[in-house]
Amino acid sequence: MSGKRSWIRLPRSVLVGAGVLDELGAVLTELHLDGPAHVVTSPTPASLVGTQVHDQLASSTETVIEQASGAVVDRVVEAAADATFLVGVGGGTPIDIAKLAADTIGCGFVSIPTAASHDGIVSGRSSLPDGQIRHSVAADPPLAVVADTTVLAAAPWELMTAGYADIVSNATAVKDWRLAHRVKDVEYSEYAAALSEMTAAMLVESAAVIRPGVEEAAWVVAKALVSSGVAMSIAGSSRPASGAEHLISHQLDRLAPGAALHGHQVGVAAIFTEYLHSGPAGEWQQIRDALAGVGAPTDVDALSVDAATFIDAVTTAHEIRDRYTILGDGVDETAAREAAVATGIIGG
Repeated sequence: MSGKRSWIRLPRSVLVGAGVLDELGAVLTELHLDGPAHVVTSPTPASLVGTQVHDQLASSTETVIEQASGAVVDRVVEAAADATFLVGVGGGTPIDIAKLAADTIGCGFVSIPTAASHDGIVSGRSSLPDGQIRHSVAADPPLAVVADTTVLAAAPWELMTAGYADIVSNATAVKDWRLAHRVKDVEYSEYAAALSEMTAAMLVESAAVIRPGVEEAAWVVAKALVSSGVAMSIAGSSRPASGAEHLISHQLDRLAPGAALHGHQVGVAAIFTEYLHSGPAGEWQQIRDALAGVGAPTDVDALSVDAATFIDAVTTAHEIRDRYTILGDGVDETAAREAAVATGIIGG
C-alpha cells in the first residue's frame, strides 16, 4: 500500500453556452440554493447582466467593487453576513473576491464570468494583491459555473485574447512542474498535467477560430478555461497552470503596474520560458505564432513595457516565491537578453 490519498474539489455544475445565463435559476434549484444571496460584481458587469442575475435570485444584496484587496474581501464578508451563498459576476476581480469571501464565511459561491480572461472562473485559487505583489491564495472552487458565451463573445476582444494566452502558457507551466518534480521531488499529478497540456494544445490548434465577435471563439476559450481550472483542482495546487511565466508576470506587475493584462504578460513570458526549456529549435515558435494568430502580444512593445523592465523581471522573478522553475536560482542578465532577442520579445 502506498498510502497515497487525494481530495479533489470540483464544481458540481458547469453550464457553458449561448443564453445559459437565463438558466441560472434552474442551476440554483438543482443545487438547493434557495436562500438569500449576496452578489459581488463590478460596475460594467453590473450594468450588463446585473438585473438578469438578480431577477433569478430569491432575494439578494450586492457589493460593487473596483479592485481586489484584503480590505475588500472583509467588506464583502460583512455585507454578506445574512446570505446563504455568494454569486461572483464579472471578470477576474469580482470572482476572486467572491471566492475568498465565501471561503471565509464558510458558504458556497456561484461563478458567472462576463469575460473569458483567465482560468480563475472555475479553479480553487484566487489572486490577491499584497502591495506590489500578487499572491495565489487557495479557496474552495465554485459550486457552479454559468458561462454564457453570448456575453463572453461581446466582451472586449483583448480580454478574450488574454484568456487564450493564459491557457496557452499552461504548456510551459507543466514543463516547469515536471522539472520541479525531477529536481526537487515536488508532488506531481500525471492526470492534472496531461489535462493541462491537452487544453493548451487544443487552443494552439484552434487559433484559426479565435476571432472577434465569434461565439465559437468564446465557446472554445471558455471550455479551455474550465479544463484548466479542473486541472488545478485535481492537482490541489496551481502548478498545472502556473510556472515561471506566471512568476515573470507577477514581477512585471511590480515593475510596471497596470501596463498590460495578466494573460498577455504570461503569454509573452511563456515564449521566453519555452526557449529556456527547449532552445532555439524548440516549441517557443509555436507559442509565439499561436498568440500572434489571435492578436495577442508577442513582444514588449505590445505589453507597453521597455526591454530593460522585461529583462529585470525575468532575472529577478525567481525571488518572488518558493517555486522551482526553469528560472532556477536566477537567469544571468546576458543570457536573458540573448533569449529575449532570439525570440523577438525585445529588439536586438
